[in-house]
Amino acid sequence: MAKSAVQHDNKKLNVREIIQQKKKSRSVNNYTEKLIPKILFGIAAISVFTTIGIVLTLITETIAFFKDVPFIDFFTGTELKPLGENAVFGVLPLLTGTIISTLIAMLVAIPVGLMTAIFLSEYASEKTRKALKPLLEILAGIPTIVYGFFAFTFVTPLLRSFIPGLEPTNILSPGIVMGIMIIPMVASLSEDAMSSVPNAMREGALALGATKLEVTWKVVVPAAISGIIASFVLGISRAIGETMIVTIASGSSKNFTFDVTQSMQTMTAYIVEVTGGEAAAGTTLYYSLYAVAMTLFVFTLIMNLLAQYISRKFREEY
Repeated sequence: MAKSAVQHDNKKLNVREIIQQKKKSRSVNNYTEKLIPKILFGIAAISVFTTIGIVLTLITETIAFFKDVPFIDFFTGTELKPLGENAVFGVLPLLTGTIISTLIAMLVAIPVGLMTAIFLSEYASEKTRKALKPLLEILAGIPTIVYGFFAFTFVTPLLRSFIPGLEPTNILSPGIVMGIMIIPMVASLSEDAMSSVPNAMREGALALGATKLEVTWKVVVPAAISGIIASFVLGISRAIGETMIVTIASGSSKNFTFDVTQSMQTMTAYIVEVTGGEAAAGTTLYYSLYAVAMTLFVFTLIMNLLAQYISRKFREEY
């Protein structure tokens, strides 16, 4: 009897200990559950505060630049001579170089990237797709400085054999190479958009007597048009922000021209030139760096907003 009473008391003690342990673990879990969202919010806020800091820096320094250079003269001036006593700051030569190089790049990237996406999505076998996708990813992973030297040492001499008037540094060569660099982005995003189209739509069109080509162009592409156009716009943003290819292969001539055989400078190349030079802090040349960077920021922001708008406007839900 005494032994059984002792065992009964021990069981009560064990139960109490278990209850106390569970209460402690529950309180720890509750504390952790409350702490984790705060930590995650802090991590997410880092990117937001970083963006705010960048924008505030650009705005502050750009305002300082426009105290010395009139706003109208900057955006309508066709001359850019940042050095010397009679310095002139007109952004149109940089805008022209950026836009022309982007147009050349997209003339290469859009047709080649879209055709690649169509092949991978509609015609390639699973084995072929598995072989080609890694190759596209390798192309996307090549450093841009390698593309720049490729444009300068291979593409430019090759083009000069066909275009005698092509200058050693020109906007045509880096534009073409930028297009090659952007092909994986356009192809991958467009292929994802076309692969998301339900097979029932393809099978229904084929059952009605449509050919494979007709199904591709009249069913799949229209159904995936939002993702395809978004890939084009993101490709344009990538081309606008490209730095090393145009810095190496396009030169630093600030020409306001539409002749693709001549040397031009883009906004990103100008930023590299100023930051690598002897621009003393507080000078107009120094502040021009931020004015050009702010212009570039607005360009890329507009492109990204446009991509989001197109994705929402033309999105098809199945």
